[in-house]
Amino acid sequence: METPAAAAPAGSLFPSFLLLACGTLVAALLGAAHRLGLFYQLLHKVFRELPGQPLCRSLGASARGTAAPGHPPGFPAAGSALCGDPEPGQEASDGAGESGPAHPNVCRQASGCRGDLGCSLLPWRDGTGAVRPQPPPPHPGEPQCGPEEGGCHCPSSHSSKIIIVNRNREEMLLNSDIFWKPQEAVQGDVGSFVLKLVEGLQGQTWAPDWVEELREADRQKEQTFREKAAMPVAQHLNPVQVLQLVEETLPDNSILVVDGGDFVGTAAHLVQPRGPLRWLDPGAFGTLGVGAGFALGAKLCRPDAEVWCLFGDGAFGYSLIEFDTFVRHKIPVMALVGNDAGWTQISREQVPSLGSNVACGLAYTDYHKAAMGLGARGLLLSRENEDQVVKVLHDAQQQCRDGHPVVVNILIGRTDFRDGSIAV
Repeated sequence: METPAAAAPAGSLFPSFLLLACGTLVAALLGAAHRLGLFYQLLHKVFRELPGQPLCRSLGASARGTAAPGHPPGFPAAGSALCGDPEPGQEASDGAGESGPAHPNVCRQASGCRGDLGCSLLPWRDGTGAVRPQPPPPHPGEPQCGPEEGGCHCPSSHSSKIIIVNRNREEMLLNSDIFWKPQEAVQGDVGSFVLKLVEGLQGQTWAPDWVEELREADRQKEQTFREKAAMPVAQHLNPVQVLQLVEETLPDNSILVVDGGDFVGTAAHLVQPRGPLRWLDPGAFGTLGVGAGFALGAKLCRPDAEVWCLFGDGAFGYSLIEFDTFVRHKIPVMALVGNDAGWTQISREQVPSLGSNVACGLAYTDYHKAAMGLGARGLLLSRENEDQVVKVLHDAQQQCRDGHPVVVNILIGRTDFRDGSIAV
């Protein structure tokens, strides 16, 4: 006859509970200190650089218009020349697509240099927002590409004029006179404003030297990307090289859904949407977990398009189970998971600031096998088959065209491509 195990004394649980409580408190304090430190850095950068903000050079003519009803008193009527662009790839749900003659690709912030007049529709993306002031280059007026997130640094222009367009009058002037002061404020629909602006600018041309300046900035930055793609990594694959091959393989009828931090931040500079409304990302607040839902909606709305999802391995944890949904409802989408075994965007700032990688480490999980367990197809890319990246991508494409959702688990190493980027 079995003798029941003696129950543990009630008091013996207290030390374990106390240890758990202390650990939780320490982790919370470290997280709070980390975010306060980043917030201080952000404020310090903002107020050090004010009042100038980098803006776009005028196209040489202004389109006059009439402000919408409720136009704020003291501001002139609407009108300006439009030349602003979001950062590469980061056009959210209304991506402008690949580069044109006056549409810089990887160094768009250089278009803000030597500015005298500009209209920004996504200020937090194109550098005109106060949250991303840029240090001036060595020589005033000369654009300079810098390392931060593979982006470009350009000088602030104290004589630049800002035009703001917003449907909501209260939100339109919410930060006026704090970070910037608009020269003109227009209450109205942004889309209608842009259409009328384009109509008024018919026949206008860009200054040839300015366009060539942007092209040269593009060439320099692309050369930097090629050099970083050729650099060896300690283990697995170089993510810059992988994403360059993704860019070369991506079809014209594709829709890009991106959900992640470091891997997606790198992809934003290397992978270009193939047209308007073909890039969906977590948005300004980095709301991870939207990837599977966005992919589902994109494929159902545009069944003839190839839906390519770029996931960080941390963010993919939110979307993995939805491959059961894709399988059951026969919705073929393709996911590329940049698996570097960590919340790397957070780690990049946390380790230098706090000396600890606590809560940022993950594992090189077999996400492709997990997807196969849900009935999807799974493929693996690692150093063992690094010469077959394009072949594996084509295999994934074909399986997707045959009606199967696919997960490609890409084991990647760490690079310095995004050193200096800040995630709060």
